[in-house]
Order: sequence, then structure tokens, then C-alpha cells
Amino acid sequence: MATVRTIVLPHYPSYPIHVCMFKDVSNAAFLRSQLLEANPDFDYAFLDAAMILSPQHLLSAAFLALHCTQVARAKTRTAHSELVFRLHPNNNIGESYRKFGISDKTSALIAVKLALKPETTAQVVAEHLGEHVKGESADPGEALEHVGMWCDVGKVRKMYKLEGVGEPKKGKRGAIVNGNASDMDERKEMESVITGIITLKGS
Repeated sequence: MATVRTIVLPHYPSYPIHVCMFKDVSNAAFLRSQLLEANPDFDYAFLDAAMILSPQHLLSAAFLALHCTQVARAKTRTAHSELVFRLHPNNNIGESYRKFGISDKTSALIAVKLALKPETTAQVVAEHLGEHVKGESADPGEALEHVGMWCDVGKVRKMYKLEGVGEPKKGKRGAIVNGNASDMDERKEMESVITGIITLKGS
């Protein structure tokens, strides 16, 4: 059985968000095929974990997906495809899936289930994903603090065009002025800009 963490957004308390993380996944091609076939049993947002920087990054897109679905402003077919779409900085739906969704070679993934129906419980999600995802379930943590642990920061920086954001500043001769800047500081600065980009796209 997969480990599931559930987050309830204050704006949408009736629609909890169930999150699972997996590493060493060996059947990403099968999972992707179920999405392409629009199999309702696999109506999830399957995300490439390398492209998710932090919990706030993920939840910003999840909030917009829920909001746009509820107010009939969604650009895609389902709330889960809307989540993938909302992660991307532009309006190309296909590109959103290519960059943030899983590929046949994905080995670390984040699965998100928006509980739009009362019967979509954490237990149901845990059992279904535990049965069908061939990989090792990882605990996202009580507050999803481990979301982002497999992020490729370079890829995310390139995707959102964040050259220079969160990087140590250099002096005239190329010396690092802020040489002790931590990875956490870098991510926080990037996160702030990224969530702004996602919010502006949704406005």
C-alpha cells in the first residue's frame, strides 16, 4: 500500500488533495498509457518529481486546478490535467505534459489525486496506487516537506527562465559575494518567483 498524505486547502475544505511519492518506478510507460487512453481509474496528476521544487510549487498549481474547475474556467478536460497545465509557465497544454508529466522513462514520480468525490479517500488512493505503481513508496511527510527532494533545480530554473534567481551573487572579478548561501535559500527565492508566475497565469 502506498503512503498517502492529505492536504486540505482553506479555500476548498470539501476537496482534499491526496499526494503520494514513488522512487525506482519501473512501469511509468504503463501509467502513461492509461492517461493517454483516458482510463477513469487512472485519473491522477502523475508528475515527474524532477520538475517539482517544493510543496508550495505543487499546491499553488493544485489550488488553481481546483479553482478553475469549480468556476468553469478550466482549459483542460479534467481537474488533474488542469493541475499539470497550471504548472507550466505558458498556455501550451501538450508542452505542459511533456515537461511536467511522466514519460516512459520516469523513475521518480509524484501522484496527486484531487478528491472531487466523497468516496475518493486516502485509503482508496493508497490501495489503488500501491497495487498499480511498480516502485517504492516514499513518505511525503506530514506537511509534504519531502516534496521536492528529487527536484532537478537546474531543469526547473531553465523551465521558468530563472537565470540568476537564487544564485550566489558575484563581484566584478567573478568572486562569490554570497558564498554561504544555502540550497534552502536558493529554493525559497525560486519558489517565490515560480508561485508568482503560476498565479499570474491563472489570473
